[in-house]
Amino acid sequence: MNTILKLENISKIFPGVKALSGINLSVDKGEIHALLGENGAGKSTLMKILSGIYQPDEGQIFVSGKPQQFANYNNAIDAGIGIIFQEFSLIPHLNAVENIFLGRELTNCFGWLLKAAMREKAQKIFDRLGIDIDMSVDICQLSVAHQQFVEIGKALALNAQILILDEPTATLTPIEAQHLFKIMRDLKQAGVAMIFISHHMEEIFEVCDRITVLRDGKHVGCSDIAGTDLDELVEMMVGRKLESNFPPKPASRQSSRVALEAIEVQIKKDGPINSFVLYEGEILGFAGLVGSGRTELARAVIGADAVWHKEIWIDGAAVSLQDPADALKCGIGLLPESRKTEGLIIEFSIKENISINNLGKYLHNGFLIDKKAELGTSEIVVNKVGIKASGPDALVSTLSGGNQQKVVIARWLNHYCKILIFDEPTRGIDIGAKAEIYILMRELTRQGYSIIMISSELPEVVGMCDRVAVFKQGAIVQTLLAESINSNEVMRHATA
Repeated sequence: MNTILKLENISKIFPGVKALSGINLSVDKGEIHALLGENGAGKSTLMKILSGIYQPDEGQIFVSGKPQQFANYNNAIDAGIGIIFQEFSLIPHLNAVENIFLGRELTNCFGWLLKAAMREKAQKIFDRLGIDIDMSVDICQLSVAHQQFVEIGKALALNAQILILDEPTATLTPIEAQHLFKIMRDLKQAGVAMIFISHHMEEIFEVCDRITVLRDGKHVGCSDIAGTDLDELVEMMVGRKLESNFPPKPASRQSSRVALEAIEVQIKKDGPINSFVLYEGEILGFAGLVGSGRTELARAVIGADAVWHKEIWIDGAAVSLQDPADALKCGIGLLPESRKTEGLIIEFSIKENISINNLGKYLHNGFLIDKKAELGTSEIVVNKVGIKASGPDALVSTLSGGNQQKVVIARWLNHYCKILIFDEPTRGIDIGAKAEIYILMRELTRQGYSIIMISSELPEVVGMCDRVAVFKQGAIVQTLLAESINSNEVMRHATA
């Protein structure tokens, strides 16, 4: 096969940090090449260099054998490189056609937009992708999956011969992910080279040809997918063996004390009625297909969304949870699915994120914040959850996904929340950091905290939960426990 992309000895230094050190990578025409590594390993920095967003301090980029120097993103596009970022780069109030041709609009000799021609080209791209997209509505009105496919269409419209896909399945359902993989295989047959970044190991083995692993900004190795197994990959990524991703479950329930009881929660007048119990010191899973009502029920319980009826008891006493502030007062903390937009203020420091919901306890003379007390308690919870950072004053934006998730956990521990709702707790987190989050969750339950875990990852549900409430069409259809918690049983009830 012909090598279409080659990176030689790429290095990048930021103030105080050597992000990349002598990285080599080659990708062949018509190859799907996985780029793996823990959060902070250097994957994003390397891809930003390849797409012209950063410039390397050392090293050389070759495209089709020719040396390239990308001063900006447009230079990379001109060389046939397209990147599909994990965070969408679409303009929400433009339609699909306008987004695809943004900055590269087709015009006539008078400068008038050739709208029909652009629409026709966009339609051909979506036909090639096998996607039916409403091109008349704003992007923000499309599903997340369709927005992802518009991103891909945007790259293809640039005639990209090298595609970078950064966590493209993070927001897709399993069926949508399979359609994406079909598109990737079709592009492969057409000779398009792809660099695929994913934290889901099963996806890597399903669609990729070769794998390059980075760790701490260094090249660890490159191997063919056929000659690699999961254990070897994990050890290359984290530098150690992970004997099990999941800590052992307790042999029996630690406590019969009910931490939270939700009785006859009905979100809509004619909707399903759900009841469940959460015991002290357990992890209760909410499982089911995407859209089955798991998150909606959790939000209804804490008062984030209006409901037709509900009755909530905490520690044996009836409570009124009209909004999340009420839930917080009752010791319930939510770790939302989108931690960057809903769970954190990423421009703030770790300390500020931890204390922001609990500033009252730091007030001195009624209106001044006792900075020393704030720092002291922040350091305690930072150490308790194992946040890896230079200190509590480090900006959250500089942390890896796993450490950002730990900051959200630290905030609720600082607020004395004994009931924690984890919504997709390890989405976008690498395999090593996942194991750390799992160990932390299990340790919290040993200390008497109670956890509701909403997850779309069946291995996570099976490996972590003491009981599992299975959802279908907004209703809890079965509660599984002990040996009945397995993938087959969960899917049988979720789809039957």
